[in-house]
Amino acid sequence: MARAPSRERLLRNVMAGTTTAVVIIPQGMAYALVAGLEPIHGLYASLLPLVVYALIGRSRELAVGPGALDTLLVGATLATLGFVNDANYASYAALLAIEVACIQLFLGVLRAGFLVNFLSSPVLSGFTSAAAITIALSQVGNLVGFRLEPSPHAHELVARIVAHVDAVDPVTAAVGAVSIALLVLGKKRIPRAPYALGVVVLATAASALLGLEERGVTVIGAIPAGLPAFEAPALDADTLLALLPTAVTIAFVGYLTMISIAKTFADRNRYDVDANRELVAAGGANLVAGLTQGFPVSASFSRSAVHASAGSTSPFTLLVTAGWVALTLLFLTGLLEPLPKATLAAIIITAVSGLIDVAAVRRLAVVRRPDMWLLVLTFVATLAVGIEPGIGIGVGASLALFVFETTRPHTAVLGRLGDTADFRNVKNHPEATTYPGLVIIRIDAQFYFGNVTFLKALLKRLEREAEAPLRAVLLEACSLTQLDSSAASALLAIVEDYEARGIRFMVASAKVPVLRVMKASGLWDRLGEERFYMNVDDAVRDWRGGA
Repeated sequence: MARAPSRERLLRNVMAGTTTAVVIIPQGMAYALVAGLEPIHGLYASLLPLVVYALIGRSRELAVGPGALDTLLVGATLATLGFVNDANYASYAALLAIEVACIQLFLGVLRAGFLVNFLSSPVLSGFTSAAAITIALSQVGNLVGFRLEPSPHAHELVARIVAHVDAVDPVTAAVGAVSIALLVLGKKRIPRAPYALGVVVLATAASALLGLEERGVTVIGAIPAGLPAFEAPALDADTLLALLPTAVTIAFVGYLTMISIAKTFADRNRYDVDANRELVAAGGANLVAGLTQGFPVSASFSRSAVHASAGSTSPFTLLVTAGWVALTLLFLTGLLEPLPKATLAAIIITAVSGLIDVAAVRRLAVVRRPDMWLLVLTFVATLAVGIEPGIGIGVGASLALFVFETTRPHTAVLGRLGDTADFRNVKNHPEATTYPGLVIIRIDAQFYFGNVTFLKALLKRLEREAEAPLRAVLLEACSLTQLDSSAASALLAIVEDYEARGIRFMVASAKVPVLRVMKASGLWDRLGEERFYMNVDDAVRDWRGGA
């Protein structure tokens, strides 16, 4: 029987859940604006999704709820669909959450969580940085007091902002500027404190006392009190198809955000999370979000960091957070009516500013330059052509880079280091000894149909450049991770060509799966067991003894 939690541990989790609540309540309302919804829907999306994740998910620190990227995708998509209007907007946002849930649940049941690996880290970083800029630009209208038509394109938002410069409301702009200043100061001076909630309380109080609404400042206004009702949005095939591309994007991006955060904290605290179970948990959270007038949810790293630092040791801590959200919906919505939307816009802008990852560009420029250009391409594409096409271009470029690199794998010509049995790349170790008439080559990748031509061309070039007539080729196969049927057939043809010209072919250090394919393809029989060696040193010594 599991040991009951101690009073101290229980108190820590209650405090952690409370601390997370004071972050998620203002953030949830703020991100609803990004999605193009009224703030109340942000609270709805911050209630039951937390409960469902707590029951299914296993991350102890993950703070589920509205996130920056998924809400931007919701707003950018629904704003461009002709059949969406103010009356049905919330219904379509909920329908999108249900569609996202179906995709995630389906993939989770199939144990297909590995598919998110197609969103490489540089692609996600470039997309996130560009999306953060787009999100910030989308909130400039709320920040300074004019209506800004939504757009998924950053340049269109900039053009519309410039066109509305004359419509800036000085009082609203002052409220927005002060809110940003207080949020930045709070993050710098008291990062562990609920400074965002403090700014919300101050702004709400100031708005009520100074009558900011009468001075032209847009406020949240009447918020319906009470818990959300279960309400399934209307379904029709045409609408589902229209929303499908966005649903797929949100399903992948939202889940990748969640699993990345979950694994980061799991590794840090030495426990495991199951990727497929987390995918099902994400799907369940989105399902109840859609059924309770919410919108797609994922997670936030900053919110999860607060959740972790406050002492959360169990996913059930989210039940405490959900409890505070429920109390807010039941009893406190009336107090939030004077809250200026400029303050919510300021919360969004300061939150997403941390998503712009300039350091990643500098790091990748040193670590791996092709990944840096992949990040830059995704960033520029997302800003230039929009959210979904941008990430599509990034994924496509990532796959193209993978194919390009696997068709031109890293290879090395080896030589012996001194009198040892150690053989190294002669480019890195020019002092290594090579043997006239013998080429020792290592392929540091899988050998498959895509790089057959490359290997043939490489062997011909090495033969042309050899100082002495070629008498033997030794394939060091320790790094050969896979051999498919096409490559095995090509290797057999290469061996037959060499033998016809009196050139000996040998294999060293081959792994069992590779040897299995070599035997099945006839290569083992053609060469004979004596041409396969445990290591390069044995092969070289045998060749030199018989040469």
